[in-house]
Amino acid sequence: MKTFDLSQTPVRDLNQALHDQAAECVEREFDVLHPNGQHNIACGIDQNLSVTVHGHAGYFCAGMNKKATVTVHGNVGQGVAENMMSGTVRVKGDASQAAGATAHGGLLVIEGNAGARCGISMKGVDIVVKGNVGHMSCFMGQAGSLVVCGDAGDALGDSLYEVHIYVKGSVKSLGADCVEKDMRPEHIEELGNLLSRAGIDEDPARFKRYGSARQLYNFKVDNAAAY
Repeated sequence: MKTFDLSQTPVRDLNQALHDQAAECVEREFDVLHPNGQHNIACGIDQNLSVTVHGHAGYFCAGMNKKATVTVHGNVGQGVAENMMSGTVRVKGDASQAAGATAHGGLLVIEGNAGARCGISMKGVDIVVKGNVGHMSCFMGQAGSLVVCGDAGDALGDSLYEVHIYVKGSVKSLGADCVEKDMRPEHIEELGNLLSRAGIDEDPARFKRYGSARQLYNFKVDNAAAY
């Protein structure tokens, strides 16, 4: 295991060391100490590495992740796992806004709460939040799944496409073109698998499902004056 103390070493050096790991490299585990809320920690990894951050991280932690497992023992700032392609990012605390923004794949687990716009424009990632999510979560979500074990704020799923949204608690309001849908056996199975992968013990039958009403897919001349 290789250790980086960010009170002594710049974040740039840590990220360069992670980028330098070739597929055949034997160094697979990295410990990051004293992050102190610094930005861009563990960004752009593209190998099967394990990175553990001991403390709070700032903006864009684990952004553009590919293949790696990144665990943060603390809170994270805006844009955690932004544009992630694969791998797993786990936040033991809370996440600020835009968690998992534009992410194409992989699994993002937030064991605390997530702020506004969680999963904005998500494109295939699976996001599981053990607590609550803020307003406009999953705005313009295109593919993947968002699981919320707590409550959701205003305008959930506004202008979404084909994301599956599962919420156990209350939803303050639904966004444009987002509606509640039937929870069929295949959705209970899908949700059960997501909760299992995230390591969260919840009964999938207690969740509600939300998705697109598919009314915004095509231009309607009757609504031309609104554009």
